[in-house]
Amino acid sequence: MSRIRSNNSKPEKTVRKFLYSKGFRYRKNDKRFAGKPDIVLSKYKTIIFVHGCFWHMHKGNPCFRMPKTRLEYWKPKLTRNYERDKENVAKLQAAGWYVIVVWECELKPKLKDKRLATLLYEILVKPKNYTD
Repeated sequence: MSRIRSNNSKPEKTVRKFLYSKGFRYRKNDKRFAGKPDIVLSKYKTIIFVHGCFWHMHKGNPCFRMPKTRLEYWKPKLTRNYERDKENVAKLQAAGWYVIVVWECELKPKLKDKRLATLLYEILVKPKNYTD
């Protein structure tokens, strides 16, 4: 567990490298925003979180499984992470930011190219239900 990084993880670096190659300039782990987002694209008023499936409880995905041992420790810890993520996204959206969450499992070799292309589209052409 001591080797788990809170920033500069491999999935995070993958997303940042892709964005930089496409000409995007961004801030990393900006403390001014709720949740200290992994990537802030000020020009596009967009914030990107790169979440690990285990630590952020990617529900409905086989990548996430609740540990079978020490459940009294893990369940409240992971649930709190999940709730904090929802609160942070709500705060950022209330402040007028478009929030994108990229999951670790979406950056596996088979899915990576499709997810990064979708990410590019999400940044440049925000969904219709997004209000600026």
